[in-house]
Amino acid sequence: MSTIGKAVLTAVCVTALMLMALPGISAAAEPGGHGMDLGEKIFSGKVGPWTAEARLVDMKAQMEKSGVSAKTSVKFAGQRHLMLFVTDPATGKPADGVAGKVVVTGPDKASSSKATFVVMGVHIGADVSMPTPGKYTFKADIESGAKKGSATFSYLLK
Repeated sequence: MSTIGKAVLTAVCVTALMLMALPGISAAAEPGGHGMDLGEKIFSGKVGPWTAEARLVDMKAQMEKSGVSAKTSVKFAGQRHLMLFVTDPATGKPADGVAGKVVVTGPDKASSSKATFVVMGVHIGADVSMPTPGKYTFKADIESGAKKGSATFSYLLK
């Protein structure tokens, strides 16, 4: 299997494990609903014509909370799940057909990675690697039909 194939398979498995670990998840879930740990809010504001909220989940901590073995949870060290909840400000409902990408620049400013947002119920999400402490910058570009928007926000990983 190629390195890219392994990376895709790992991302799919990680996402599936995370979703299984979240109790009470439903298609009707909203940010903060059902007592779920939806991570830390790292952005709230406008993205083009939409209102958006970005949340970051520490996947290793989430796995530990779900009761998986230490051997399994250690595999998620440095991994985060970025969730972007995009809503129509006129209705307050999740925006339809939203897709996009995010570029993450690490503390050294020399390295960056790109991930594609995947529709996951009421949010779009991407798994990102944040292996070292420092300031990470996220540039999210999203679109739906003819509408486009982007936002840049930062997070300090301690």
